[in-house]
Amino acid sequence: EGCGVNLAGGTHHAFAGRGEGFCVFNDAAVAARAMQAEGRIRRAIVVDCDVHQGNGTASILADDPTIFTLSLHGAGNFPFTKERSDLDVALADGCGDEAYLAALDDALTRALPAAAADLAIYLAGADPYVGDALGRLALTKAGLARRDALVLGRCAAAGVPVAVAMAGGYAPVIDDIVEIHLESVRLAAAHAPRLAAAAAARR
Repeated sequence: EGCGVNLAGGTHHAFAGRGEGFCVFNDAAVAARAMQAEGRIRRAIVVDCDVHQGNGTASILADDPTIFTLSLHGAGNFPFTKERSDLDVALADGCGDEAYLAALDDALTRALPAAAADLAIYLAGADPYVGDALGRLALTKAGLARRDALVLGRCAAAGVPVAVAMAGGYAPVIDDIVEIHLESVRLAAAHAPRLAAAAAARR
């Protein structure tokens, strides 16, 4: 109840009227709006940690005060014309574990209270990895695991359940992508009881 994982998803470059960047439909925006329409949530936050800015998500949800968009991405990477999220954190090429995690921690400190969300949709991209062909950042696998734990832990502390999507990953060695995504799933499963308890306590 506190955490779910989609082994695909994270199609954050799709706009309302067109696809872009390997993305046809914007699953995060659609899921948040669908859950609102069903009366299951009132407010949501999209925490996008794919290395590429979630431009489609930002565009679709630009005028929606009930869904907060946070994107942590490479400043010089695709899309080269960025949309405006509620909170954008643009990182320089070569950004490593410690600088990335400090920026993420600060962003979550700002975003979670502002969002006052009933659900977090977390895009756990594998492409900030140092070995990614399209990433241009320099996170290690251990750093990416710390990233996932930070997002999940902060959401648990805020009493916000999390839906995780895998998003991008373009390492030439496919096993690297699989290992990174698998660790995201393991961490989500490990945090699920705490997330469920925190969400129940909030109700």
